[in-house]
Amino acid sequence: MFSFRKKELVGIDIGSTSIKLVQLRETKGHYELVKVGMANLPTEAIVDNTLMDISAIAEGVRGLIRTVNVTAQQAACSIAGNSVIIRKISFPEMTAEELEEQINWEAEQYIPFDINDVNIDFHILGPDESAPKRMNVILVASKKDIIHDYVTLFDTVGVTLTVLDVDAFAVQNAFEANYDPSPDEVIALANIGDATTNLNIVKGGESLFTRDIQWGGKQYTQEIRKKLAVKGDEAEKLKLSQGGASDETVLGVILSCNESLAMELYRSMDFYGANTGSDKITRLYVSGGCSKTPFILDAIRKRLDIPVELIDPFQKIVCPDNMYPPGFLKDVGPHVAVAMGLAMRRYGDK
Repeated sequence: MFSFRKKELVGIDIGSTSIKLVQLRETKGHYELVKVGMANLPTEAIVDNTLMDISAIAEGVRGLIRTVNVTAQQAACSIAGNSVIIRKISFPEMTAEELEEQINWEAEQYIPFDINDVNIDFHILGPDESAPKRMNVILVASKKDIIHDYVTLFDTVGVTLTVLDVDAFAVQNAFEANYDPSPDEVIALANIGDATTNLNIVKGGESLFTRDIQWGGKQYTQEIRKKLAVKGDEAEKLKLSQGGASDETVLGVILSCNESLAMELYRSMDFYGANTGSDKITRLYVSGGCSKTPFILDAIRKRLDIPVELIDPFQKIVCPDNMYPPGFLKDVGPHVAVAMGLAMRRYGDK
């Protein structure tokens, strides 16, 4: 949403524990995969969506770019959680130019910071059906110091940060490029990361509701550490391996955390329904590293009582034969949904 110059970009998703990268080539109305890769980040390089160790993160990004041999000199990245504020607001009808002139004054009542300390962007959705002569607008704001940190990070890497987007909208971009839901169908997209789950409810290409839920993979790891008195790395391995078939303690923790996450999603969707009166959500697509946690989809299906499936961000992407081992893209897909959506961005996008 925050755009800085129409060249090919590399999408780089910098999460709490790993970096994901996707580069695409757009030709003849479709996307072709050029590069995809992932790399781990040092522990606590990012804490609560704040870049704590820019030099270590920059080295990780630089190493991944070098490993996958990316040539693009411009990048799209994204932010989430407490780094960004998203509001859907009803404004009096006006042109984009008029709103551009008034946005700071109009937005001040919705932003819990000094308006001079934030960068603001917006996207006009269209007429407000519930109020004549008004229109719905998505307002996005982030503190200038956070944006400065990301610009500094990419300057350190030696790549120009051209677009700074929002995780939830990047996943929506990847979804819409790969799926063809009915214009009247309400779809939920949940990107379950290590620290945050980004929920975005969409209909006909319009975002109806967004919320960042402070729950993700680190809660599983913390609970396993408490139960078994092990270190973080060991807890993470136990989480991903289900702790072994005979380890009922680890499995119990995983199932309990799955239920907690499912309940958080249920509460957010219930809030959406109660406050918007919009059509019922018909399906949920899940992405993010935590989406691969054992039995998590079953727990969410049971709690929400709707179809739930992993997103496949490569579904309509042309991938050259023998570029990657069989099954690789299916396995890595949920991890790189944000990076895929970012790789589709171009300067001037809203």
